[in-house]
Amino acid sequence: MKKEWYDDTEFWEAAAPFLFDEERWALTPAEVDHILTLLNVGEGAAILDLCCGPGRHSLELARRNYAVTGVDRNVTFLQQARKEAESEGLLLEFVDEDMRNFCRQEAFDAVLLLYTSFGYFEEQDQNFKVLLNVYQSLRKGGVFIIEVMGKEVLARIFRERDWGEKNGIIHLEERKIIENWSKIENRWIIIDKNTRKEFNFTHWIYSAQELSSLLHKCGFNSIGVYGSLEGGPYDNTARRLVTVARSE
Repeated sequence: MKKEWYDDTEFWEAAAPFLFDEERWALTPAEVDHILTLLNVGEGAAILDLCCGPGRHSLELARRNYAVTGVDRNVTFLQQARKEAESEGLLLEFVDEDMRNFCRQEAFDAVLLLYTSFGYFEEQDQNFKVLLNVYQSLRKGGVFIIEVMGKEVLARIFRERDWGEKNGIIHLEERKIIENWSKIENRWIIIDKNTRKEFNFTHWIYSAQELSSLLHKCGFNSIGVYGSLEGGPYDNTARRLVTVARSE
């Protein structure tokens, strides 16, 4: 049975130097500052970091004494996060689980789904199941933040090809919009010395209206839309699509 791209450990390990480089880690405290402003939760609140990866935001939230649970499918990333937590003496939980299956009834004051970690699954009902799990996992009055590359932003900045280099590793990207602007098809080539690896993957892309409609369908009534984690407007200057949905 073919392994899906999001379950391919080789893909994540090859992409990690670009996805989680030192510059991105350095941005984390400021990002958490903005996230906490959007969340507006009390001290020590229970926060779920869904698709936490190596724990960039989970660890920073734990340093600030929040009760954090990080969930991811990548065992390597979770091991890295646990090791860092242990070295700092941080108390938080990391769980190896598929986000389509993880649900704890009314267990959290807030849930984070950051860094374009939504829309992975081929069948749209599977993506909706993730949102429904989050809704059921939130306590009354809880808040849910999703941060992705919005369709409107992508249309403005779209580039068919890009390349970059970090620490001698070359990263080539090729992109194609497919299925009437509902998905993006990606081709990544990563060259490290004499090793060449190629990965192909497709995921859904959403407009502000489409993502808000899905959240309403789950049961969220109060939904704010922003153009960045800093809380700017979702307009022609937006850099990302950020939705803040509250459970009432």
